[in-house]
Amino acid sequence: MRRRVLRAATLIASVSLLAFASGCDEKLSDIAGPSPGLTPTYSSIAQNIFASTDGSGRTACTQCHTNQGRVPAANLNLLPEAGYAQLVGVASVQKPGAIRVIPGDADGSYLVHKLDGRADIVGQRMPRNAGPFLTEGQMLIIRRWIDQGAQNN
Repeated sequence: MRRRVLRAATLIASVSLLAFASGCDEKLSDIAGPSPGLTPTYSSIAQNIFASTDGSGRTACTQCHTNQGRVPAANLNLLPEAGYAQLVGVASVQKPGAIRVIPGDADGSYLVHKLDGRADIVGQRMPRNAGPFLTEGQMLIIRRWIDQGAQNN
């Protein structure tokens, strides 16, 4: 009897874990659109979004947000080696009271507001010049990185 209860409990736990894992995390390459290698890590976002032009024609963020030969737009240098320290927990220079990236809070992070083009932003939606803008999949992965704590990984 005890062995049967233990087997049943193990089976229920296994099925629950499998259902949770399959329903929770879709294959990211299927939603990443023009950045198929994009994952919810800082290094991937820095490489595939900030420092790269993608297949949709969206230009790299580092076209404007670089300190190489210029003062970066909004004093935000998004080169991979500098971007994390300039984003996470850092106040926006354009909008007083806004924080660029709030670990664990994508909806409250000003970076997400600027990329989404929300009504509360100062200046233009990013990237400038009317897009192309990030896809829903790219934005989902950036939000996921932030919501998972915006680790420097």
